[in-house]
Amino acid sequence: MKQLIIVTGLSGSGKSIALRALEDSGYYCIDNLPATMLDTIAEHLHANHQRIAISIDSRSAAIETLPAHIEQLRAQNIDVQVLFLESNVETLVKRFSETRRKHPLSESSTTLAESIALERDLLGGLGSLGHVIDTSYLSANTLRGWVKEVVSIEHTGLTLLFTSFGFKHGIPLDADFVFDVRCLPNPHYDPALRDLTGRDEKVQEFLKDHAAVSEMMQDIRAYVGKWLPCFIQDNRSYLTVAVGCTGGQHRSVYLVEMLSLYFKDKQKVLTRHRELK
Repeated sequence: MKQLIIVTGLSGSGKSIALRALEDSGYYCIDNLPATMLDTIAEHLHANHQRIAISIDSRSAAIETLPAHIEQLRAQNIDVQVLFLESNVETLVKRFSETRRKHPLSESSTTLAESIALERDLLGGLGSLGHVIDTSYLSANTLRGWVKEVVSIEHTGLTLLFTSFGFKHGIPLDADFVFDVRCLPNPHYDPALRDLTGRDEKVQEFLKDHAAVSEMMQDIRAYVGKWLPCFIQDNRSYLTVAVGCTGGQHRSVYLVEMLSLYFKDKQKVLTRHRELK
């Protein structure tokens, strides 16, 4: 099947990095294509390329028609995937300040923060068209890896994505469900475990010895398992479940690893640990 990946989202959130990652993965890439030209993409796919990736931003002509164009392409038996890159205001302001670039929607009468807010409103619900990636705390290398991971899996049905994070670094903007596990016993206070992570056997043994950890695990399993069929019936492509502890190193990592292991035989699963290098 012909493949088309549309990369969109907020300016400064990493669309250029994502597009280069797709180019490295063998996609023919087109930067900043107007939404009105999407109809011509089908011709290129059928005539020249099996896989094309394009980026579309808020300056694109008729951006509001993007959902309709996507449906038309899918009706032509083209596998269309959407990657929507998101980031918080503080990170975007910092990135624009560091690069000294001008925001594409900025005018003499608007501040940078106001331009970012305007763009967020213009893009509206485009994130619901596909997979949202919050790049607020991601390095360029991590983003490249996540993009390649997303496009490498078979996109039939819903993908269940479990991600760990640290509350002190902020809640992921791309999360559908957020579970707070900061009430659980913390391996950080054991000097022998502090520099390890929830992937290490000693940390896992520490957490397995506490009944509260097992109870929390069972409750999250039950909740996700109960509502997963509802999201599948809603034709969702992704369901992102975020589990957070204080620093995102021990408890949340362990729970995400165990949840992924439990659900992997029931659903397509992706696993991410935002704070682990």
